[in-house]
Amino acid sequence: MERHLPRTLTAALACSLTLTACSATGFGSGAAVTIRMVAADYGDKDANSSQHYWNRLAAAFTAANPDVRVDVRVVNWNDIDKQVKEMIRSGDVPDLLQTGGYADKVADDLLYKASDVLSIGTQANFLDSFSKAGQVEGIQYGIPFVSSARAFFYNKAIFRRAGITEPPTTWDELRRDAQRIKDKVPGTVPYALPLGPEEAQAETLIWELGNDGGFTDRSGRYALDAPQNAETFSWLRDDLVTPGLTYPDPARTDRRTAFADFAAGRVAMLNGHPSLIKLSGDGGIDYGIVPIPGRTGPLKSTLGVADWMMAFKKWGHRKEIKKFLDFVYTGENTLEFDEAYNLMPVTHDTLQEMTTGGRHRDLEPFLALLPQATFYPLGDTGWDAISAEIKKNAGLALRRPEDVLGDLQKQALSTGRR
Repeated sequence: MERHLPRTLTAALACSLTLTACSATGFGSGAAVTIRMVAADYGDKDANSSQHYWNRLAAAFTAANPDVRVDVRVVNWNDIDKQVKEMIRSGDVPDLLQTGGYADKVADDLLYKASDVLSIGTQANFLDSFSKAGQVEGIQYGIPFVSSARAFFYNKAIFRRAGITEPPTTWDELRRDAQRIKDKVPGTVPYALPLGPEEAQAETLIWELGNDGGFTDRSGRYALDAPQNAETFSWLRDDLVTPGLTYPDPARTDRRTAFADFAAGRVAMLNGHPSLIKLSGDGGIDYGIVPIPGRTGPLKSTLGVADWMMAFKKWGHRKEIKKFLDFVYTGENTLEFDEAYNLMPVTHDTLQEMTTGGRHRDLEPFLALLPQATFYPLGDTGWDAISAEIKKNAGLALRRPEDVLGDLQKQALSTGRR
């Protein structure tokens, strides 16, 4: 849907194209500095668009800081990357951007370091795992904004029909339960294994973490073909796929399909993120959420996903950006946004607020694992290309683990910086 820019943002865009007509510190008379921000929209319709949140926040900030105006333009997820690329190409970058990846902007030397635009108190409030995930070569540029994590969902009604009293905690227990479900509850997919191109990188990493593997080794170098990763795919093939305990062709099964089938009562078990809570509730599913089973016990670290804030250097508004970001990351404001859009926190104070009082019981398994979350190698400028290859080929690794993972490792070494 087309969105009209606020008048002040329109003025800001005009100034960026004709800099000689504008003050170096503001617009027109230069009475106030204007910070321009582009942000992703987390709402699914105009009524709950993130634009409303940012408009309120910007107005409250300027009321307390009359010398700084904030113009926020919210763009839907389908368009934001394309629009930001065009803004960067034309030299018309915003002061702040809230979206997905940040590493490509670091490679082009466009961003302030996080320490340049955050107070010490705000920096210290971030969960350590998220601060580290925002680093490129040991320096933080990506500022975490909101997060998500993964946990294990199971259908309690199907478990009862199969005579299963407790959810699995290990791979062997999961295989045993899946077989009982296949035998006792025909027509049900015991375990959804979505390794299709929509989000195969997520399901892949979750299973590899369960076998002490992952996309990188402890030094941060790519290790897609590590022996434990090949063992993981061999186990999935021999113990789940071949016995018919998953979809017939996991390589063609996307997360969206698996989530919809779970919400419709057709899938017994799967790895999911918090959005599945609402889908399951809307579908009337009696579900449970627990930590993800690993090879020998529940995962102590789960997959973490974050969206990011980043600050551009071009217009030199470092002090004003810092003042605004300290306001954005107050506990009251971050809690409001997270609760409004069913997202998870990135700061200690909001995490504590969400884990007390029993207001978010469904999120408790996610919240407990969040501080130990494991992330994709987001600081590598080649990660997007590598991730795309994993999405296309991870499902094929079920047939030939060593060959497919070996090919992915070669591509990672030739594409990435690690």
